[in-house]
Amino acid sequence: MNRALRAATMGVLLLGPLALSACSAGQVTQTANQDRDKAGPQAQNADITLRPVVLAYPDGGSYDAGDDAELQAGIVNTADEADTLTSIESDAFEGVRAIGGSSSTAAGAATSGQSSTVDIEISAHTSIFLGTGEAPTVLLENLTEGLTPGQDIELTMTFENAGVLTVRASVDNPSEELARGEAFDYHQEEQTAGSDSREASSGAGEGN
Repeated sequence: MNRALRAATMGVLLLGPLALSACSAGQVTQTANQDRDKAGPQAQNADITLRPVVLAYPDGGSYDAGDDAELQAGIVNTADEADTLTSIESDAFEGVRAIGGSSSTAAGAATSGQSSTVDIEISAHTSIFLGTGEAPTVLLENLTEGLTPGQDIELTMTFENAGVLTVRASVDNPSEELARGEAFDYHQEEQTAGSDSREASSGAGEGN
């Protein structure tokens, strides 16, 4: 390879990453403010961070359409002033209800696909976890479809100061290992099938 060809090849290799980074500069992807790790889905906008965001594990192992699901989420406010969660909306349920807590207002079921309002304040430089302490328990009412652990729904959560955060909330796994049912005995099944076959053959012989 002559010097000119080597120089041209090195130029392409050096310029390639720069060109790619230049093409992506200034673009913000839909998931730029979202993160998933072993703790569950997270999202951040301005001074508000959500982590993790999950639906409580259902008592029967799965949610049916029409069930209510408890939303569990930590909300961190790093701003110098308080912020307020004003609404939670999604096509996956019909309304939101906040129960208890010192800074919540219960909201009745809203029309499917429209905003459901809440009033949950997060003080400056503090964090809350929905359903614990002074934070209210938040129920997503009348799920539109059944859900099992590992499946998720998209939530749009609006804050008075921080604005809108969109995050996918997954159905949580059980907090402890569930007892397994009795294992199926294939050998016993084969023996039973063989016994039934012999009895059938014996009965046919006697008939003749």
